[in-house]
Amino acid sequence: MRFLFKTSYDQDLRLFRHGGQVFWYALLGVLLLVAPLLLGEYYIGELAYVFILATAGVGLMLLTGYTGLVSLGHAAFLGIGAYAEAYLLSRGVPFPVSLLLAGLIAGAIGFLIGFPTLRLSGVYLAIATFAFALIVSEVFASWTAVTRGFNGFQVPRIVVFGERLNQDWHLYYIALAVLVLVILGVLNLLRAPTGRALIAIRDSEIAAQALGVNLTLYKTLAFALSAAITGFAGALYAHKLSFLSPDGFNIILSIQFLLMIVVGGIGSLHGAVFGALFVGVLPSAIALLRGSLPPSIGEQPGLEGFVFGLILVLTILFEPWGLYGRWMKLKLYFQLFPLYRRATFARSKSFLRTARR
Repeated sequence: MRFLFKTSYDQDLRLFRHGGQVFWYALLGVLLLVAPLLLGEYYIGELAYVFILATAGVGLMLLTGYTGLVSLGHAAFLGIGAYAEAYLLSRGVPFPVSLLLAGLIAGAIGFLIGFPTLRLSGVYLAIATFAFALIVSEVFASWTAVTRGFNGFQVPRIVVFGERLNQDWHLYYIALAVLVLVILGVLNLLRAPTGRALIAIRDSEIAAQALGVNLTLYKTLAFALSAAITGFAGALYAHKLSFLSPDGFNIILSIQFLLMIVVGGIGSLHGAVFGALFVGVLPSAIALLRGSLPPSIGEQPGLEGFVFGLILVLTILFEPWGLYGRWMKLKLYFQLFPLYRRATFARSKSFLRTARR
């Protein structure tokens, strides 16, 4: 078992706690870089989709897992980023600029929406963000001059330095780079005073306000940053879909995002990535499983929603820390065996106010 002896406050601010983490993350990075050389196009496309989901998950995790605010409207920000990307590219804006602007547009709208709605809390905030998602969905359908409504919007191909990037491995590397940059940015934000203020708000708004934290300012900032990160994911999601339609950004997608971070592990960036793997892989697994099930079950149209809901309920009841929490428990079990005690995590903290007793 590894024991960490801290001799300075700077050790709490490091990105990596010890050299072992540096080694394993470096190995993971090498494997991800060479994956397109070893895997087929289908798996490369699925991994790119997981990276996009993970980017959106990091955005929602910043708001829900680290600030304690529940949102049911993040599919709207994903759609805003996607349509902004498609529209800007159709107007001749270069891809790197369109990607940046798509995130900034989503962040600006998140700031405008967040300022009045974040005066609410708990279930009332969830209802407000749910209403926002419905409004944005209607805008996508009605603002035909920009979104082309239900006729659909064909997303232009990515062009960089005159070269068309239309292969799956092109999007794979772009999505991987964006995910890594977003994770590094959020990690540095959490180490800064701003991130510590967000965590203080999550733990206790009253205590944070007593310490001088401006609740309205930091909540609005968290909402804007979360929306901007989701907007970046939306821009990449547009290229993954290649064709945009308003019904692709409905409330079900928002619920899947919330499911993603809860099942993955609330309050951890690892949980956002684990949740993205879960949400990205599970539909394909269900599709493969349908063939082996009796027709009365396998042909039911709501099977996927049933499985998602069942897993969410079981996670909340039996593993509130999600997949990442289970991984931490397994790792600690083997580190302490045979001295491991089940009560080690008995007093674990809940990061959603709705989950607190």
